[in-house]
Amino acid sequence: MASEEIKETWLTQEAYDRLKGELDTLSTTGREEIAKRIEAAREEGDLKENGGYHAAKDEQGKIEARIRTLTALLKDVKVGEAPQSSGVVETGTVITATIAGDEATFLLGNREIAAGTDYTVYSESSPMGAAILGLKVGEKTTFTAPNGKDIEVKVINVETFTG
Repeated sequence: MASEEIKETWLTQEAYDRLKGELDTLSTTGREEIAKRIEAAREEGDLKENGGYHAAKDEQGKIEARIRTLTALLKDVKVGEAPQSSGVVETGTVITATIAGDEATFLLGNREIAAGTDYTVYSESSPMGAAILGLKVGEKTTFTAPNGKDIEVKVINVETFTG
């Protein structure tokens, strides 16, 4: 029987602080402000025809969804510096690879890490991310894309993420 692996998300201190701040704001003033907007719209009368009420309820749903996402993300997080590149693909490194014949450079990890950079981000749990995790420069593998096609990927370079 396979054991359930607990996934830990790696974040830089800057990314953690930014996300924690966003969570704190949404959980307090964000909720208070949307509750006031809903109450004000409710006082306008008939809720069936009340566009302001429905827009505020939609916004409330988005806020609550983001709060759930951030809470889950920050629950099992490892905060620290990006791993120093040793030529091995690992979470938090910048990878240059040939993917189905095309060269691409991307960050392997959580998209929240790359906010403010131009990096495309692939999760380590995505089909490609899982396939290349642990590969060394020069190694190649094949993974099955969500569309069912087998795609070859070759690691050309692994660099330390500098933000």
